[in-house]
Amino acid sequence: MKEKINNIVLIHHIRTSLILVFLFLMISCSTSKGPAPSWPSTTNETHPWTRWWWHGSAVNAKDLTANMEQLHEAGFGGLEITPIYGVKGYEDQELSFQSNEWMDMFEHTLKEGKRLDLGIDLANASGWPFGGPWIQADDACKYVAYKQYHVKRGHKLNEKVEFIQKPILRTVGTKLKLEDVKFPISTNTNLQEIALDQVRFEKPLPLQSLMAYNSRADVLDLTDKVDANGQLDWTAPDSSWDLYAVFEGWHGKMVERAGKGGEGNVIDHFSEKATKDFLAFYDSTATGHDLSGLRAFFNDSYEVDDAAGEADWTPKFFDEFKTLRGYDLREYLPALFGKDSEEMNSRVMCDYRETISDLLLSRFTNVWADWAKSHKALIRNQAHGSPAAILDLYEASGIPETEGTDPMRIKMATSAGHVSGKPLIACEAATWLNDHFLATLAESKQNFDRYLANGVNHIVYHGTPYSPINDPFPGWMFYAAVHYAPTNSWWNDLKSLNQYVTNSQSFLQKSTPDNDMLLYFPIYDAWSERGRSMLRHFGMHTEDLTKEISEMLLNEGYSFDYISDRQIQSLKAENNRIKAKGATYHTILIPSCEYIPLESMQKLKELAESGATVIFQDSLPMDVPGAGKLKERQQAYEELLNSIQFNSEEGIDVASVGEGRFMRNQDVLSMLKKQAVYPEQLASEGLWFNRVKRDEGTCYFICNWSDKVVDQWVKIESSGEEAAWFNPMNRAIGKAEVKKISASQSEVYLQLQPGETLILQWYPYSFDLDNYPVYEQNKTQTELAGEWTVSFIHGGPTLPATFTTEKLQSWPEISDELKVFSGTASYKTQFAKPAGAAAGYRLDLGEVYQSAKVILNGEELQTLYGPTYSLIIPSEKLKDSNELEIRVSNLMANRMIEMDKEGGQYKKFYNTNFAAHERENRGADGLFSAAAWEPLPSGLVGPVSLSAMQLKSVN
Repeated sequence: MKEKINNIVLIHHIRTSLILVFLFLMISCSTSKGPAPSWPSTTNETHPWTRWWWHGSAVNAKDLTANMEQLHEAGFGGLEITPIYGVKGYEDQELSFQSNEWMDMFEHTLKEGKRLDLGIDLANASGWPFGGPWIQADDACKYVAYKQYHVKRGHKLNEKVEFIQKPILRTVGTKLKLEDVKFPISTNTNLQEIALDQVRFEKPLPLQSLMAYNSRADVLDLTDKVDANGQLDWTAPDSSWDLYAVFEGWHGKMVERAGKGGEGNVIDHFSEKATKDFLAFYDSTATGHDLSGLRAFFNDSYEVDDAAGEADWTPKFFDEFKTLRGYDLREYLPALFGKDSEEMNSRVMCDYRETISDLLLSRFTNVWADWAKSHKALIRNQAHGSPAAILDLYEASGIPETEGTDPMRIKMATSAGHVSGKPLIACEAATWLNDHFLATLAESKQNFDRYLANGVNHIVYHGTPYSPINDPFPGWMFYAAVHYAPTNSWWNDLKSLNQYVTNSQSFLQKSTPDNDMLLYFPIYDAWSERGRSMLRHFGMHTEDLTKEISEMLLNEGYSFDYISDRQIQSLKAENNRIKAKGATYHTILIPSCEYIPLESMQKLKELAESGATVIFQDSLPMDVPGAGKLKERQQAYEELLNSIQFNSEEGIDVASVGEGRFMRNQDVLSMLKKQAVYPEQLASEGLWFNRVKRDEGTCYFICNWSDKVVDQWVKIESSGEEAAWFNPMNRAIGKAEVKKISASQSEVYLQLQPGETLILQWYPYSFDLDNYPVYEQNKTQTELAGEWTVSFIHGGPTLPATFTTEKLQSWPEISDELKVFSGTASYKTQFAKPAGAAAGYRLDLGEVYQSAKVILNGEELQTLYGPTYSLIIPSEKLKDSNELEIRVSNLMANRMIEMDKEGGQYKKFYNTNFAAHERENRGADGLFSAAAWEPLPSGLVGPVSLSAMQLKSVN
């Protein structure tokens, strides 16, 4: 018995020991710490790039190297070469686009890019869109024209089947008569000087088809009965007939802003032959040159149709249509031109536009991408403005690129990049941010932040001109601001903004999107609405098709990616989520729409059967689009709809579909809540944000462009063990104050000034790191009202003499010399460390025009751009006696005002020369002029103050 008791005691001790060991291991695991957070590594793609205009390609090796060294030193990571129109006086130095001599300079640029770690992209055309002197009329863009005739029974047509093209001549900055222009266009030897924009000659157009229709729905093809003189040999049988003659027109669009050797016809983007003929010229001139190191070929936005009429035809269109849509369009010409029933007009037009879209994808974009791949390069493509499903065009691009300021327009490119898993999504940033010489670095940062918050992770500035180093100030400039070049007065402050972009993109490039949902883009509704023109362009200045629901979702704090019908086919359902190649989503939302393809609806049902939830706003789409096999498709669609049975759950119609469900209701927000998809509070606080997934955990890019300070706890829809703040402007790092609500929700304390950005990164482990400081101001504030020494260190037209002052003033108020000065001035003063304990001091510069580099005791602290000009100086950085230096750079405007008053000799370019963005800034010659401006405020105006700050307890 005693032995048995001893055994029981022994077993008890063993069990207790094992439990203690297990608890010890549990505690050890839960308290183990990971590595301290640090900034991600960077590459030349992490840095911002810039569009590099080669005016007239009047470049040489020495100045190319000098330009590239300046750009590398300023923090750029790469350059996109876009050759454009020339500079007057430099004609003898111009190199013809893609000539052997031009290729030599391109090869030199690639070699220098490797040396300086500058990536290089190349625009495939000199100017835009694609085209050039080697594109003849058969490969040039086309338009469709038609004439309608009526022939009574037993009669013949008593007029020619003929369409005479009306002449058009549009030039840029020149006056010209059509008779002065030769045909073919390539035979004109003065294309730089005359700057053609669009040309059409008066001539008969080739007949594509002549079809006859009667009231009994009989259709006859009469094309072969028309002779070379346009005479129809045919007598109308049985009844009266309506005849439709289709003609192929020469659209006449020329390459815009073309440089030497790049002028000429724009290609037919719907023709594979035209695309290949265009690209073959590069192949023929690249032979024998080492062009390795080229990352991508570039295409500026579509812009074929910013002319008279539209390029809406291609010679093989009837055959292409029949292959793609399954019926002969020639049998439905009345509907194509809006002369049939309203429904048939709509359906045939939809099929026509879908065919145009398919051709732009398959005959241009994919052909170009395959060609680039043969050169071991990507394509960087601006698809916006195309008459096509631009989500598909963007997906077919190695690097999709957007532009503009409308979030919905931006998200067209970023959505396609996210869905298809593109590592880089680019933007053309800051185009016409303001008129010339007025854009500030604060406005640049705001523009960049808008892109980063909407999914862009590869910013390309617009832009930087190549300029000979010894060219008189201001050197060569592009007609569309902003002037990101060494002659800009704030150039020396741009480096810190470039570093900000680099720091931000170092997080965003090494991530995958973490958006809430997919938002279906109902393009068939747009294609089915006839409108005034044959084509429907997408992704223009705004995107209106889903504007209302898109804006509502963004304002509420939901994140989404658009998705096309083609992209829907590649989706999968896993673990009740919807999985695309590049991201995973909670649900897919179908906005109110009338049409959806049968194949798309079948795929949505398949996703639901595998566990996904599909949300419909209002109701399910009413019908299938288009005219081909219509009854067959409508019957299949009706059967699909009838297989879905809805029941009401808390006022929401819900249908079980396999392992998933369909939901429908007018209230989208209620359905999202029912699906446990919740908005980010950041949006309701007026903040822009981008939520992504990184290897470490969820990450947020957050910026404040409201007019208020955010200083509060904010709920976020993510969690982790601990989180860190990263400040991309000054590279400060600190542990974030967080409160966990659940496994997927937390609160974080956020303190953010207007114009400020922070990055929040979650980690799956705890780590050792000082808290990111949260400050509050005490009542102690000291104005630095002593003597300032003001010296001018960079700029012109002259460098004013150094002076001392106790009164800070705007430069134009001080002297006539300073009214015309643009550049940088150094303000130095001495001050004592304020008495009393403080964790830090807020240095507030008051009014600043426009950027300010803050240097304390010889240490550069930060460059400030506004809208607020303040920073926190940690207490330990102050000595008993301190020297403060503020280097302030103003805008170029004041110097340029004087130059324009003196005649504006810097405006020396061909083509559009130097255009104004705003009408009121046009001079008598129609070009930009600042001569009527008053000098702008400049310099440090203050008052400059120092406020003691204490660390704020937020718990």
